[in-house]
Amino acid sequence: MRADPHAARFAVLHDAAEALLDELAGRYVVDRRESKELLGPADALVRMERLMPRTPAAAPLAIAFTETPGIAVRLGRWWVESLPTCACEVCDEDPARLVDVVRTQASALVEGGLWERVRRGVGGSWFESRLIGEGINARREGPLTRGDAREARRSGFAAAVQWAPWPLSPEQS
Repeated sequence: MRADPHAARFAVLHDAAEALLDELAGRYVVDRRESKELLGPADALVRMERLMPRTPAAAPLAIAFTETPGIAVRLGRWWVESLPTCACEVCDEDPARLVDVVRTQASALVEGGLWERVRRGVGGSWFESRLIGEGINARREGPLTRGDAREARRSGFAAAVQWAPWPLSPEQS
């Protein structure tokens, strides 16, 4: 399989994600973990980096480094952003703008701007997420399996959960 030379311009996302992870790990009280994981049942293993705040009230951040090259960013439990959305020449996404998207979302997360909850409906359960911060006010929702919904409700997501701001490291205070 030949690599798409047009998609190669998204390699900057890997560099920007590494820089963001380094910056956040240096500024906040978090544990950094690296693993190899599947993003989906038909996907290859990818490198996943997680930042887990040392306070359970603050939401984790995870970044998967995909082969596109691209990244998949997970904030909290359900907020997921795959960048680029499409690497083709026709869609022509701007890598610099995508770097701004990741930084804006991460900034809102660490400042405590992520809300999540489970909502029950006639057709099943859904997750709702809101991310609010400087330069972003967005909402997402999607269906949950019965098992995921039950586990989420046991974890306290039946009512809206506002994740706490990340604790600054002592050097930053």
